[in-house]
Amino acid sequence: MTGALPETGTGAAPVAPGTVERVVRAQLAKALGGRRGMLEAAVPTLVFTLVFLVGRQLGTAVAVSVAAAVLLLVVRVVQRSTPQFVLNSLVGIGIGAFFAWRSAHGGGSAEDQALAYFLPGLVYNAAYAVLMLVSTLVGWPLVGFMVGSVAGGDPVAWHADPQVVRLCRHLTLVLAAPCVLRVLLELPVYLAGRAAEDAGPMIATLGVAKVALGWPLQLLALAAMAWLLGRDRTPVTAGAQSSGDSSSWSTDSDSAPQTNSSSSPDSTG
Repeated sequence: MTGALPETGTGAAPVAPGTVERVVRAQLAKALGGRRGMLEAAVPTLVFTLVFLVGRQLGTAVAVSVAAAVLLLVVRVVQRSTPQFVLNSLVGIGIGAFFAWRSAHGGGSAEDQALAYFLPGLVYNAAYAVLMLVSTLVGWPLVGFMVGSVAGGDPVAWHADPQVVRLCRHLTLVLAAPCVLRVLLELPVYLAGRAAEDAGPMIATLGVAKVALGWPLQLLALAAMAWLLGRDRTPVTAGAQSSGDSSSWSTDSDSAPQTNSSSSPDSTG
């Protein structure tokens, strides 16, 4: 499927240039780890959430989720591929578990611990949403840095091309939407749980929301991004490389010869 984010590994061959969307699609897939990387980042966190909400036992939830992550990590090591996205999920588990642990050692009940576990996610989504929205307002959309960080060469070369900046701005707004929606829906429930004598219903609602508004919503946003990237409407120069050097961010509108439009491989843009 043209619009799908490609599976990308550390040894993947560069994608042939042709459009800005194709170049950004290849580099963004590297930053996200492809379908496998996204799955590896989601599974341990999902396991921790479900086990903790069902059993209300912090130690059990940590043990089961870490075991799932270690299994994924072993597979990566055996295949000699990057464990980056598995390690990212372990960091998320550790932060949530730390907040719950602090609540427990402060005399908090099981309900207090559950609410404490959800707090880092709310803070993260709020901060990430603000960062992405501000980045678009100042003209340096965050997706551009995601692309530049794995492109090699000059990490901000993408900003020299207005068409790439415009595409990255649209992608950043799409990526920010799930974070904004999670905060808008989950924060009132969290605050209600903190104020309620019986926080059970709020905890259950947050648990359902964390799963329903987690990767399903993220995948919906990624599908929208894939649709934007799959249109392939913004041409790049014929010599552009998708390996990430600064020439890969030059579009035909910037570098096509002006004296003879027929000399350009795509003079219509």
